[in-house]
Amino acid sequence: MKILDVKSLAIESVKVIRFARFCDDRGYFTETFRKSDLLNNSQVDSMTNLEFVQANESLSKKGVIRGLHFQWNPYMGKLVRTIKGRMVDIVLDIRKGSPTLGKSIAYDMPANLDANASEWIWVPPGFAHGNFFTEDTMIEYFCSGEYSPGCEAGISPLAKDIDWSLCDPTLKKAFDEMAYSTQLMTDKDKNGFSLQTWLADERSDNFLYEQLK
Repeated sequence: MKILDVKSLAIESVKVIRFARFCDDRGYFTETFRKSDLLNNSQVDSMTNLEFVQANESLSKKGVIRGLHFQWNPYMGKLVRTIKGRMVDIVLDIRKGSPTLGKSIAYDMPANLDANASEWIWVPPGFAHGNFFTEDTMIEYFCSGEYSPGCEAGISPLAKDIDWSLCDPTLKKAFDEMAYSTQLMTDKDKNGFSLQTWLADERSDNFLYEQLK
């Protein structure tokens, strides 16, 4: 896996990892994942010696909004990429004591089959994660914990108390327009916790900044 660069987003713990494709007139070849290259990369300290134990694939139709999901016992970090279509990833800091607690960012991840590189986004434990889709889209993500249905929850991406001040305004506008018009959002996601309701829940103490930073 040829890693070209790693960059931090507006919330520093969230990383974008760009990796090379080797292109010719037939198409391209790429290694999307190699454990020794990725998990021991000093630029992504929160992934050092991490083990991914579950891989998921998801297809979402144009207009779908998913999230904002998180899990504890075990914690689940997610390494996410777009295979086909366009995903805009949403990340919300839920780490109690974090300087960016309650702040949400978005990152645009369209699939470009003609590009000489592609990207992963790394969302470590301590963040609620979701996405929205402006076209039919397939994504893949690796998880650092197995799914634990008794230890998961979600904050509604429509919650009025989420702080979007760090988010790209163009992406926030696209999200607002979709949230206003779409029918492709589950009731579970739509009616998830508000941020403050979640933070008042004793289970939120599983996400302490000093333990997860």
